[in-house]
Amino acid sequence: MENVPLPAFRFSRLLTVQPDDIDELNHVNNVRYVQWVQDTAAAHWQAAAPPEAQQHYVWVVREHHIRYLQPALLGQQVRCITWVSSMEGVTSHRHVRIERAEDNKLLCEAETHWILLDPSSMRPQRIPPEMARWVQEAV
Repeated sequence: MENVPLPAFRFSRLLTVQPDDIDELNHVNNVRYVQWVQDTAAAHWQAAAPPEAQQHYVWVVREHHIRYLQPALLGQQVRCITWVSSMEGVTSHRHVRIERAEDNKLLCEAETHWILLDPSSMRPQRIPPEMARWVQEAV
């Protein structure tokens, strides 16, 4: 599959900051943001890909680029928004924005490069053309 620029369909989910999310500085721990980035990507994939297809593919993180901009505090609602900007060869480039739901203030943004694996061999496999369509359709 050649580098395919994708339209900016966005998948989102709301979370409420829980006591386990808070660190010694009384705001969401940076590690929790990374977990939210990964969980949001997984939620989008599970909502978008046909159930039978999910058994034939495994996504793993190659690298994360993440910027922390503002803290999130206990009890606040945050909106995690994700979209896939491109799929090329075995790599998918995914973006995640984490915003405070109350005022849409950007708290964190991330770009993650994912690699598609064959679950039986755990080796990289080329992204099939129909996969771009799955992640771009409203779910």
